[in-house]
Amino acid sequence: MIPAVLAVRRRARPTAAHRTPSRSAVIVVAAATALLVSSCTAESGNTDTGDVVGQGYASGDGSLQTWSVADRTDPVEISGTDFSGDPVDTIGDGDEIVVLNTWYAACPPCRAEVPALLEVATERASDGVRLVGINGTDDSGAALAFEREHGVTWPSIADTDGSAVAALQDVVPVQAVPTTVVLDRQGRVAARVLGQIEASTLDGLIDDVLAEPST
Repeated sequence: MIPAVLAVRRRARPTAAHRTPSRSAVIVVAAATALLVSSCTAESGNTDTGDVVGQGYASGDGSLQTWSVADRTDPVEISGTDFSGDPVDTIGDGDEIVVLNTWYAACPPCRAEVPALLEVATERASDGVRLVGINGTDDSGAALAFEREHGVTWPSIADTDGSAVAALQDVVPVQAVPTTVVLDRQGRVAARVLGQIEASTLDGLIDDVLAEPST
């Protein structure tokens, strides 16, 4: 008897080009993607929705909130030294409007909004508008290089101990970088923009404060 020939069909191994990713590889890729997205979100100035819902925000380039004169709290008084060691503070003379701006050199929206801030700082100086930056991230080398590169004309508090942001945080939440806060003539918070700001937006907020009766 002629023995039967058994044909054994071997399953071909998938090549690298067709191999299905393992579950662990998919998890790693998903985690990396989530981390990248969250980092971009933080840098672009987006904020926790819990800070936005139910508080009267209007969406633009950033989340905007204003306070009526009757709802404003005590004056914000922050002082420190800039990155050259010179004193700087937010205490006005009763006739000027102070604009605070948080930033750091490696922040993309901080770089993007410098032209708008320069425009306002230059064109509204005659209206008694003064800008003060707050930077709690950079050392003096990085901060001063940023200021030279972008032609920044206003001082920034070197907030190495976080005291300036903490003092501001007691009055108004500043979760995002950049954040821009407009103080009225009495040093009280009149408006806040989370994220990158446009010159037209800041001009409008300043105009609103200027239109208020001075006391």
